[in-house]
Amino acid sequence: MIAALIGCASDKKPAWVRFAEKQPNKWGHYSGYVEARWENDGRTMTLLSELRYSDPEGVVWIAPAGSVVDGASIPRSLWSLMGGPFEGKYRNASVLHDVAYDQKNRPHEVCDRMFYHAMRCSGVSAVEAGTMYYALRKFGRHWKAPKAEPVKVGDEIVARPEEVRRAMPVNRGDINATRDWIRNSEPTLLQIEQRADAEGR
Repeated sequence: MIAALIGCASDKKPAWVRFAEKQPNKWGHYSGYVEARWENDGRTMTLLSELRYSDPEGVVWIAPAGSVVDGASIPRSLWSLMGGPFEGKYRNASVLHDVAYDQKNRPHEVCDRMFYHAMRCSGVSAVEAGTMYYALRKFGRHWKAPKAEPVKVGDEIVARPEEVRRAMPVNRGDINATRDWIRNSEPTLLQIEQRADAEGR
């Protein structure tokens, strides 16, 4: 019955949303879609329903209802490359990435990889998704270790401190050269990671 309801409702959804919800999909699949309320600050939005994404390895990523997102997990300087983080095909991936960056309970590398897969699941091209992935890995803000669960030490509740590296200025020439390299060479994700890491920070 649920499958029938999803099928009936899918006619009203954009084609890229229907594509992402299809199963099987080598990039994973979404359950639900972004329903949100824009807040009065003109920058943030609050999710009204849960967005769930299962990545290609079966790991489930959840952006719970009530999450407040603003696209800040993607450096603003990259918005001109991809459009705003809540526009079109990037939107679901951006919402999940924002929530993952806010939670910090997984390594940033894993969160960025999820963003790549979620973009591909939404129909973003290999060139654009690869370019964004490279840019996030090289220029994004990162933390050294996942946030630990608070533990009681004596009478105190403590958690491992976070060390967050601020986003670095984006080198547009570097991004454009990388986009051309991805277009011409069709590298693997590992090769994109190696390029980002080898060229320093």
